Amino acid sequence: MSQTVRETDLYPPIKRYLEARGYTVRGEVRDCDVVAVRGDDVIVIELKRHFSSAVLIQAIARQQLTDSVYIAMPRPQGRGMKGKWRGIRRLLRRLELGLIFVDMSSARTKVSIALHPEPYEHKRTRQGRRALLAEFHERSGDYNLGGSTRRPLVTAYREQAIQIARHLQTNGTQSPAALRAKGTSTRTTSILYRNVYGWFVREGRGQYGLSDKGARELKWFDEVVTHDEQ
Repeated sequence: MSQTVRETDLYPPIKRYLEARGYTVRGEVRDCDVVAVRGDDVIVIELKRHFSSAVLIQAIARQQLTDSVYIAMPRPQGRGMKGKWRGIRRLLRRLELGLIFVDMSSARTKVSIALHPEPYEHKRTRQGRRALLAEFHERSGDYNLGGSTRRPLVTAYREQAIQIARHLQTNGTQSPAALRAKGTSTRTTSILYRNVYGWFVREGRGQYGLSDKGARELKWFDEVVTHDEQ
């Protein structure tokens, strides 16, 4: 639907919406698409067919004029939009920008405020920071190329699984206690039991070996294996 809607099509319903709430509305005022005034309250709205970095730059520039700056656009349609717009809303909230959706898919156009521009309080979670640093320090080296998406990432957990798999490949079937005695992770029992990657096979009570899948995929991580053996 948004592909057939022009920016000028968004103006009339937004104008009606604001006027119904007591604002005086004017279009194209000193490069602002929409300006609405009610007493001391000044709203600036940028009309766009699609979300883009360009409209963010425009909207941020308008914050020099007023704290109440909105981006207005056709309501997104289709599957998969919910996750995308969750991230966009988070970004707009951080930038203290508002968001207006105009639904023109039915006979009666509907304007809805998806997000009001409000002061953003930046919060960091101690739990998240601890988890980040724990993952960082548990890795023995830098095995991932920043920005990678197509190759398996070497997390601290995967590195510990690789270490266990290497010992099983070299020494054959072993117990978790025997593996830990050789220096594997304190989580060895859990890693073997959960078998997240399908690399291990239970050979008997408390005894584990390397599966065919594990032997094949261990070759993907030669750099990690080599580093671990040093």
